Amino acid sequence: MQVPLKNIIPISEANRNFSRVSHMVDEHGAVVIFKNTTPKYVLIEFGQFIKECSAPEESIHDTAARFLDRLKKDLTDSTK
Repeated sequence: MQVPLKNIIPISEANRNFSRVSHMVDEHGAVVIFKNTTPKYVLIEFGQFIKECSAPEESIHDTAARFLDRLKKDLTDSTK
C-alpha cells in the first residue's frame, strides 16, 4: 500500500485536528503519523484492517506489525 506524501502528518497535527485526519483516511485510505521524525502509527479504516488480516488465528498486534512493516518499506522505496 502506497501512502501519498500529503497523508504523512506529525503527531502534533493528529492531536490538534483528529477529524481532519479521519477525513484524510476516508479520502485516501490511510494516514501515517510520525513521532520524532519516525513513522509511528497508521490510521486506516477498520474494514481495510480486517482485509489485511491474513488468518483468523493472527493476533491484532501481529496484523498491525505486519502492516506497519510493509508500509515502512513502501515509504522507504518511495523516497529513493
